[in-house]
Amino acid sequence: MRVATGLHLAGIGSWLPGETTTADAVAHGWYEDADRTASGMLAVRVAGDLPAPEMAVRAARTALRRAGRTGLAPDDYGALLHCATYHQGPDGWSAPHYVLHRTLDRPIGAAQVGPGCLAMLTALEMAAHRLTTDDGQDAVLLTAADNFSAPLVDRWNSSKLFLLADGGAAVVLSRRNGFARLLSVGSVSAPSMEELHRGGEELFPPGVTVGRSLDFEERSDHWRRQWAEGAAPPKVHLGDVVAEAVDRALEEADTDLEKVTRICHTGYSDGALHTIYLDPLDIEVTDGTWEFTRRIGHVGAADPFIGLEHLWTRGEVVPGDRVLLLAAGPGMEVACAVVEITAPYSPRTARQEEDL
Repeated sequence: MRVATGLHLAGIGSWLPGETTTADAVAHGWYEDADRTASGMLAVRVAGDLPAPEMAVRAARTALRRAGRTGLAPDDYGALLHCATYHQGPDGWSAPHYVLHRTLDRPIGAAQVGPGCLAMLTALEMAAHRLTTDDGQDAVLLTAADNFSAPLVDRWNSSKLFLLADGGAAVVLSRRNGFARLLSVGSVSAPSMEELHRGGEELFPPGVTVGRSLDFEERSDHWRRQWAEGAAPPKVHLGDVVAEAVDRALEEADTDLEKVTRICHTGYSDGALHTIYLDPLDIEVTDGTWEFTRRIGHVGAADPFIGLEHLWTRGEVVPGDRVLLLAAGPGMEVACAVVEITAPYSPRTARQEEDL
């Protein structure tokens, strides 16, 4: 989607719990040392029993404070979109409205968005469509949060591609000014690959209702056995989908990869980061956020915006820089956005936030 009208990221925030190092995980017997070495990961954020929606609230309050400096007030928001990768709380209950109640507290619509790890970029595109077609309220609040400390999740061994981490992020998309201008946003999917995340599991009853753990490696093992027995592997490579999605987003933003200063990507482990993102795009690890994400882990849909906040608040991107936000998820689908930084995060701004 080419964003022809003036849409801006008016505020951004994240909330991350304390870290557990991968060395400690090995010492406790949770994680194999060989896997630790292969992953390149140094630490993962672990929230204990803090609910995911509460982490979204904390991130949202930071984003709303920053957006407030552009003149946005609670009545200027037309919707809240909340993203989640794992369960948020009781069945039949609305996490989005929990976040809404504890932030804007206005009678606007609130909805949960998927799929999976690219949901926040999907929500960004939905918000952009809303703001370009509805001349009512000027802003939409986007949030994301997950807590993988649940009994049916082994964050250290559920996948060789990543280590599951806890945390939250939020961003405000607005028709008013902000710290970054949205140039393009969109996604590309390869639906024939949806079964890769399903593996051999039945659709009903849902696994969690019968005590099945979240185990991506078990599903990957299922397909390795199928392929060894002669089943045809997918004809599409995820890296090709990544390249197509990025090419489209850059074209719609009237730019190219050489003009992109940094890339905020999913918090994958070393091997997966290269295979899925870096190698297909022919870019260096220093172009991304690896040195940051290797101490964070994979925080579901929040990853690209946690990375963007990190770069902006530390002055690693400045006005005029273009940043690519990138995530992949079940489907298979890849989502991208291109933003241009328009305002610096000044030390004065940081001091003002500390006083709030």
